[in-house]
Amino acid sequence: MGSSNQNRDWLLQVYQSPRSVFGLADIALLTGESNPISLTKKLHYQIGKGNLKNPRKGLYAKPNYDPAALACTLYTPTYVSLDYVLQKEGIIFQYDSAITAVSYLSRALEIEGWQIKYRKIKDAVLLNTNGIISNENGIHIATKERAFLDMLYLNGNMYFDAINTLNKNKVLNLLPMYASNVLEKRVKKILKI
Repeated sequence: MGSSNQNRDWLLQVYQSPRSVFGLADIALLTGESNPISLTKKLHYQIGKGNLKNPRKGLYAKPNYDPAALACTLYTPTYVSLDYVLQKEGIIFQYDSAITAVSYLSRALEIEGWQIKYRKIKDAVLLNTNGIISNENGIHIATKERAFLDMLYLNGNMYFDAINTLNKNKVLNLLPMYASNVLEKRVKKILKI
């Protein structure tokens, strides 16, 4: 009976966390379990019972996890940006169900039916937190202005359906981190500055 209560208490600690995707070290810190073998056994038991998911080796998730949290946890540093943000903000209308993120590598993955696309960007941009919102679920997401600049920087010339919602001052404040004269010219032409 004591073991069953400990398992329930342990799982309750995971469920009470605002995060939905965890690495092994995250769960160890959250639950206070210092024995990695014991922790792994507990995790696999909960996965077998359907209380947790194992979307990728070394990652564990609540059953209804946020795929954007998975994208940010799988490779770090990473932030969600590009098409994903621009679609949600109504700046581009063409629908793509993939989660697009910026990281230190370029890669496309499918995990549990979710398409996740990573685009590599230089460290000076990746590690700069201006224009990135981080929430308690472990999701780091670009503002629409940052996503707009990331898209132009990585893809060159693009068509945007509704740029009138962009804050031009925010765009101009973020622009220097890219250190690109070509990008600066593109932005000024598109925004008619």
